[in-house]
Amino acid sequence: MGNKFICMSKKDTRYGGIASRSKMGSLSKRRSSADEEFLHKQALAMAIQQHQLSQRFDNGSMSRRLGSTSSRRRAASLSDPFSTTAAKPLPEFLENIKTKKFVLVHGEGFGAWCWYKSIALLEESGLLPVALDLAGCGIDTTDAKYVTTLAEYSKPLIDFLQTLPEDEKVILVGHSSGGACISYALEHLPDKISKAVYLCGTMIADGQRPFDVFAEELGSAELFSPESKSLIYGNGKDNPPTEFVFEKPHLQGLYFNHSPTKDVALAMVSMRPIPLGPMMEKLSLSAEKYGTGRRFYVQTLDDNALSPDVQEKLVRENPPEGVLKIKGSDHCPFFSKPQALHKILLEIAQIA
Repeated sequence: MGNKFICMSKKDTRYGGIASRSKMGSLSKRRSSADEEFLHKQALAMAIQQHQLSQRFDNGSMSRRLGSTSSRRRAASLSDPFSTTAAKPLPEFLENIKTKKFVLVHGEGFGAWCWYKSIALLEESGLLPVALDLAGCGIDTTDAKYVTTLAEYSKPLIDFLQTLPEDEKVILVGHSSGGACISYALEHLPDKISKAVYLCGTMIADGQRPFDVFAEELGSAELFSPESKSLIYGNGKDNPPTEFVFEKPHLQGLYFNHSPTKDVALAMVSMRPIPLGPMMEKLSLSAEKYGTGRRFYVQTLDDNALSPDVQEKLVRENPPEGVLKIKGSDHCPFFSKPQALHKILLEIAQIA
């Protein structure tokens, strides 16, 4: 399918032998603007295309490598699950990783597309990433107003886990409210999950709601008043609101305060309204199932949507097996600190 970024910025410094600096500067700016728009459109198209491709392969990799030329050269020395040629030796550290399949679960408003950098990095390390769209998210066709429970919201994840071979387990990674979905999975299919990683996630205890975690930062009367522009009444104004959507300036300040401009642009045209029902539902978690799962928490230390203090409170009240931290990361480390997140995921995978 030729998933390659086309380099459009190669400059010719000659104009009839003599180049004007002002003309060259103007040309450079025009080309830079064209590059920005082209790369953004290319990233979005590739994210959607590769997610559609993932539905055709049982090994579930959503994306081929989207990295730079140099990263693709490094990847060439690793095993490619799509290759028909003989497999080459994998890095030695993979011998210490028993579970090589990662299932990446996005947070509120996002979709499988948001993991495109993490997918490329995990694949280049010889691992098997799978990114899923929850119900009503990404390119899933479900109307979000009909997603009223956590069971409905998490159904694509549960369906995927149920299709795994009997002896296969995965490492779940849940971002933000996706943490509630991996808690739900731990409760219902604990035997399919080797480890659960909460990435600035809603690692709530029994009887809590995912929304409770965000109440301090997001639960203002203005955002959730009947007159709020952020609320969507999919069943009419006479019924409770069905969805919530952030206005762009608010979203950028809360979620993307350190994310690259191109990724913010991608998010702005790709995010969908958040189903409210699953966010307001109290989880039922047991000590026998959820309580026996191996949980790890990854804190994002420059997070405006879920403050470090709130994350620390989650860890303190519902202690996981391990806590790791990413400095300089906003609420979306797969955009702002993809390499740091990748390193942490590899560390967790190698823990015996």
